[in-house]
Amino acid sequence: MALDNAVLAESAGAQGQPAKWRLGGALWLLGMPGVVAVVWALLPPLRANEALLPFPLWAVVLLSGLQTAVLLALAVAIGAWLAPRVGLQTPAVSSWLAGRPIGPALRAQSLPGVLGGVAGAAWLWALSQVAPAALQPSDPASAMPLLVKLLYGGITEELLVRWGVMTLLLWLGWRVGQRGQGQPGRVLVAVAVLFSALLFALGHLPAAQALAGVLTWPVVVFVLVGNTAFGLVAGWLYARHGLEAAIVAHVLAHLLSYPLL
Repeated sequence: MALDNAVLAESAGAQGQPAKWRLGGALWLLGMPGVVAVVWALLPPLRANEALLPFPLWAVVLLSGLQTAVLLALAVAIGAWLAPRVGLQTPAVSSWLAGRPIGPALRAQSLPGVLGGVAGAAWLWALSQVAPAALQPSDPASAMPLLVKLLYGGITEELLVRWGVMTLLLWLGWRVGQRGQGQPGRVLVAVAVLFSALLFALGHLPAAQALAGVLTWPVVVFVLVGNTAFGLVAGWLYARHGLEAAIVAHVLAHLLSYPLL
């Protein structure tokens, strides 16, 4: 089964799951601070190149925020609709919305999430030691602020990639491979974790190109390998323990590695 039976039973409880629109709305609100943070981080470079923008600065900022907010809404809607069908969960958020204590769900996810975060931080540090020179910012002050990494990277990205994309991939595999019968098999879960991790890594290439100027093979391989590896960890945590475990791991990985990079 995609999710640990004990966690699933604990999160579902006798009162059932919250309405899909309530779950989707709560998760959208959870991800929106990350959207605001990343748009805020884009303001300095946009302002520095304001003369080259096709629209006024305020319009570019507004459109950028709206685009990401709409993508987030689509991702949380997909997850809210499809995740319960394939055994994927947000145990703590669902418990809170249903009026149940969130402690049991959080406790079940805390240790896996923390272990994943420590492993992710160690991986980020190791990657920083062998990063291509082109990916080293010439001005350390231009590096992405920690707040953006925590809010957007740790929370919003998990909602977009794991809750949205990985859930959709697993549901598609389940519908095609098992004709929508029973719980998704281990192979289908593994394929969904792998492909969502690859898409997660590919999504980092535009930022790498902006930093490096050109996508050379060393840069591409470094970005794909580094982000796919963590994507596998986050995807496994989501499938086995729930979305909050993946969020905890992602946030903690950035928080612990930030002073070391």
